[in-house]
Order: sequence, then C-alpha cells, then structure tokens
Amino acid sequence: MEQAKPRISIAFCTQCQWLLRSAWMAQELISTFGTDLGEVALLPGTGGIFEIRIDGELVWERRRDGGFPGPKELKQRVRDKLFPERDLGHVDAVHQPAEG
Repeated sequence: MEQAKPRISIAFCTQCQWLLRSAWMAQELISTFGTDLGEVALLPGTGGIFEIRIDGELVWERRRDGGFPGPKELKQRVRDKLFPERDLGHVDAVHQPAEG
C-alpha cells in the first residue's frame, strides 16, 4: 500500500491582507517539492493568524517564530521534516565571502 503524501496547510489572516504572501509560499513549496506533496492548502482566517502545518504539525507560527519565513527557511524546514536526505541545491548553499 502506497503511503499518503504529506499535506501542508497555510492558515492566514484575511483582515491583514496576507493572501498573496500565503499563495507565494504555496507556490514556492510546490515549485520545490512538486508531486512529492499531496496537497498545499490555503486556509483563510482572522485575528492575525499565519501558521504553516505539515499533516497538522505546526512548523511555523508568525507570533512564535517572529514574523514570516523567507522561502529559503520555509523550504529547509519542510525538507528537514519530510525529506531529510534531499539536497535543495542553491537553497542549501552556504554563502562564501570572496577573498581579496
């Protein structure tokens, strides 16, 4: 029996106008993980909510984590939780300052 693919949900505040930010995060996740994800859902809410969950487990919360994740940090958290062996390419690259 095939294992169910993970579901990611992004709950966002409609009063705060965070729909575009949430859709952008969803697009970044789908672009990176593609069909390895079963679903990326946008959940409209109120009261300043911005939460990202994987199969119900909270991986980012705006108040707890100090704002919004950048795409790099979000992709790394999702990868670390779901696909720890996966190389994210340039997202994982450590910036090396130029010598001179």
